[in-house]
Amino acid sequence: MALQKRTNLALMSRSTIFILVLLIIGVVAYFFTDNTQPDKELTADQGISTMAEELAIDDSTDQDPSLQIQISYLLEKEYPGSVLDITETLQTSGSYSTYIASYDSEGLKQFGLLTVPNSDRPENGFPVIIFNHGYIAPEEYKTTERYEAYIDYFARNGYVVFKPDYRSHDQSEGIALGGYANSDYIVDVLNAVSSIKTLDYVDENRIGMWGHSMGGWITHRSMVIDESIKTGVIWAGMVGGYDDLIELRQPYWVRQGRPDPSPDPENPTRLWRSYLTETYGSPADNPEFWSSVSAVKYLDRLSGPIQLHHGTGDVSVPASLSERFYENLKPVSPDSELYVYQGDDHNISQNFSLAMQRSLAFFDKSLK
Repeated sequence: MALQKRTNLALMSRSTIFILVLLIIGVVAYFFTDNTQPDKELTADQGISTMAEELAIDDSTDQDPSLQIQISYLLEKEYPGSVLDITETLQTSGSYSTYIASYDSEGLKQFGLLTVPNSDRPENGFPVIIFNHGYIAPEEYKTTERYEAYIDYFARNGYVVFKPDYRSHDQSEGIALGGYANSDYIVDVLNAVSSIKTLDYVDENRIGMWGHSMGGWITHRSMVIDESIKTGVIWAGMVGGYDDLIELRQPYWVRQGRPDPSPDPENPTRLWRSYLTETYGSPADNPEFWSSVSAVKYLDRLSGPIQLHHGTGDVSVPASLSERFYENLKPVSPDSELYVYQGDDHNISQNFSLAMQRSLAFFDKSLK
């Protein structure tokens, strides 16, 4: 919503004012909100509703802050990455070796977990899986923790796996501003894709991407930007457009056993949503804007098929997101697949082995 030019606020950019308001609300919210987090592996998409995201408006320029989430903006950017440097060797025995590796993303040193099969290098190099983890509070995230079983399974089956941290996670530089209100994590991942290609033992023509929860959001948006990503697998993904997130979201309070609140633009945990809707109108009122930030409207650019997995008992991300996204995928990507697991949770723990087998088979079909 445009600010009145005749007020003193005209001396400040819209994004500056928005940041100041958020900072004030954030301080108040901190002291009146239960900030405890569930202590469980593969913490779900708390990032969809944390204050970190609400501060994710770039005040360095007078640009409309929504520009950085527009697909056209991402398509125009370059993602050169850098040489992928091994900074620490963790393991070299057994079926695979693991390392901590670093690369450059927008001048920031980023880190990730690199896993390399110890088997003989194929003639053209190993196929690659870029592994996009779900939301984990940046201050709790450790490069070497979580998702071990997933990475082990793929590496034992002949894949180089690289799990980027995202900025400000563990050793990675930068500020963690969340996965939805800006595109920083997507930029980091696309620079990781470029960087993995510098390894002489990988096949740059056989790159796939796996994503969980928020990592699914990163995965499907990355696949309309970078044509070198040949296929994707998404578990319990935040997939679709921003309008889907607004219409079908299940907010943080559900996981806490609290009642699902009605939409409230004054609630600091959903300000990025209210900012967009107040500034640009609803999806029905302003379809042009909402199309510009939605990867669904760019699926004709999708770089390969996507396999979706979702449990109907997921209280973090509704299965309806995957179901709706799959309906959008079918006309443009007929080789895409959807698997729904009745009663299963956000991590598909009851059907983990089956989902992993299906994931591997899908990658093999495109990458081997």
